[in-house]
Amino acid sequence: MKLLDRHIASTVAVSALMVLLVLLALFSFGALVAELDAVGKGSYSLGLAAQYVLLTLPRLAYQLLPLVALLGSIIGLGVLANSNELIAMRAAGVSLARIGWAVMQVGVLLMAAAFVMGEYVAPPAEQYAQNMRAEAINGRFALTKQNGLWARDGAHVIHVRDVVGEKELSGVTVYAFDQTQRLQTLTQARAGIFEGRDWLLRDVVRSHIAVTGVVTEHLAELRWQPLLTPDMINVVAVKPDALSITGLLDYISYLRDNGLNAERYRLALWDKVALPMTTGVMVFLAIPFVFGSLRTVSIGQRILMGVLMGIGFYLADQAFSYAGLVYRFNPALSAVLPTALFLVLAIVLLRRVR
Repeated sequence: MKLLDRHIASTVAVSALMVLLVLLALFSFGALVAELDAVGKGSYSLGLAAQYVLLTLPRLAYQLLPLVALLGSIIGLGVLANSNELIAMRAAGVSLARIGWAVMQVGVLLMAAAFVMGEYVAPPAEQYAQNMRAEAINGRFALTKQNGLWARDGAHVIHVRDVVGEKELSGVTVYAFDQTQRLQTLTQARAGIFEGRDWLLRDVVRSHIAVTGVVTEHLAELRWQPLLTPDMINVVAVKPDALSITGLLDYISYLRDNGLNAERYRLALWDKVALPMTTGVMVFLAIPFVFGSLRTVSIGQRILMGVLMGIGFYLADQAFSYAGLVYRFNPALSAVLPTALFLVLAIVLLRRVR
């Protein structure tokens, strides 16, 4: 029986790998075409665009794993069904539960891969890719997210403790230097909001440094017009899907401590927790698809049904996510409910298999 389990699992695993490679090739080609608009800006070349796309592939693979699990399982079992191997197994007394267990072994591996990819591989690769792209395109700016956002704007060096959004900053410090690289002015602001064409700094403390001493003034607001635009800020803004689970926990704690809205990041946290479970559910869902009403149809029809099911799950997941943010549902419920519904669907379909 172990040999049979390995045969079923290997067939499904190979199918899942082929699906992943095909989807990554399609999506990466589209991403590279989209990057062509930015090629030529600053020092951003076609080679750097290709490197950027390659670095974002782990994040893309992570997001595609539930669909890969569903299609790979449907195709793998479909191959066994079309070659009459599943019929032979059932005729030899192999139970549906036994076949399902062999398939779910692949599901467990995919769940583990989803966790490792989402926690350790995709986040650092995504952050490095975003920083590399930003520095190449912006040229004179040195954008990084190590210990906050650092940028050079001519004679000014800017530090932002946190990028809340493309038009909202928290903890802004501006260092102004003269031609001899001596610090002239130190400006510190609690927050910055982009209004019109300027940044509006709030709760400002400005220190003027001269040979005779330091003069400090406190301002409620200050207009600031740097070359650092919201478009550039958006490139390195902290995006929920670019953070690991531990990174999201730290960032949520930071937002709460500073009185900022963390709902979007709480939802992203639960989405990351739910994705490995979703991957396993998609594998489980494939079993009744092959043994049920689709057992007599072609591979093409099975793939079509799998794609439609995957799209249906994606739409349901997005709908619950947006509804959760708008109506302030519990983030755990918004993230887990679509997976739970599809698990119930899989159980109902499996009970109908004869």
